[in-house]
Amino acid sequence: MALPVYSILIDSKQYYNLTRNIWSARPVEAQIKIADSVFDIDLLYRGSHIREFSKKSYQLIFPKTTAGVNEIHLNAEYMDKSLIRNKLSLDFFSSIGVLSPTSKHVLLSINEEDQGIYLQLESVDRNFLKRRKCPVGPIYYAENDDANFSLKSPIDKDVKKSFESGYSRKEGSARDDLSLRELIYKINTLSNSQFEDGILNYVNINKYLRWLAGVVCTQNFDGFIHNYALYQNPRTNLYEVIPWDYDATFGRDINGDELEFDYIPITGYNTLTARLLDTPSFQRKYVTILEEVLSDQFTTRILNKKINKMHRRLRPYVLEDPYLAASVDQFDAESELILNYIDKRNKYLKEHLTDLT
Repeated sequence: MALPVYSILIDSKQYYNLTRNIWSARPVEAQIKIADSVFDIDLLYRGSHIREFSKKSYQLIFPKTTAGVNEIHLNAEYMDKSLIRNKLSLDFFSSIGVLSPTSKHVLLSINEEDQGIYLQLESVDRNFLKRRKCPVGPIYYAENDDANFSLKSPIDKDVKKSFESGYSRKEGSARDDLSLRELIYKINTLSNSQFEDGILNYVNINKYLRWLAGVVCTQNFDGFIHNYALYQNPRTNLYEVIPWDYDATFGRDINGDELEFDYIPITGYNTLTARLLDTPSFQRKYVTILEEVLSDQFTTRILNKKINKMHRRLRPYVLEDPYLAASVDQFDAESELILNYIDKRNKYLKEHLTDLT
């Protein structure tokens, strides 16, 4: 099946204004043609260090809600020569019961100039919740390493200026910030005797431990203190974690270098995780979840078909991608690297399940 084609049309002066300052947070006006429909959009670059790459990633904002969408993200996946790690990871999270964005590969052109293959990522916002029939509630993006569920910054080890440091509010109101502050405060101040019962008033433990299992399997190094969103379900008042930006996974790091299968321990890290796994009942629950995931989802038997299917679908377009055609040999080799990683990581985690008991 052919990849969808997205064609962005933008005034040359506006395009110049966009490209002359890659760090600008000010969008420019443009249009996008998808199939036979044309939509007005605001266009800007997305990401942090990825803005410096020759193949840019974009955020598209629709001034009016279009087909239940207010914004989408188009990721170049520039450092992941397989082009599939992000989608493979997010689909994997969905398969183990974690709220996760959908994604699909598309072809992009700007002013009729081919930009190659992109991954369209669903935005985590109120529309994301509505599509899943979840009640609309506060959503916070973990924007930097201060989103480590601690009172101290992991960088300078100093006390944070505020409990909500590291987060930006995507949905909700200033009043919801009070709940986030209370969450961080309680994670760090509940006594050991209070924690097991007390944390149940703030965190959906089953969903959190499933998310933790997903991060540990995929080895997203930043995933424990970054690369996620927090959603507070208003029906339960409990927080859930939603993964985001998972291209540096399945055996590669953020620079595209190979990451050893045993780099991240089975316990992961961050303050909330440490406290949960220091509680025997939650520790046992995590072991049960991991055993299930390692048996039924995170296996070469299950993921091999998905990997090969995506590889076969993308390969003809890689040969035409102006940024990737020269590295098609590496694209071809990545599937085997991913599968070898899954096999070794699965065995490593099974061997270390006893570390949790």
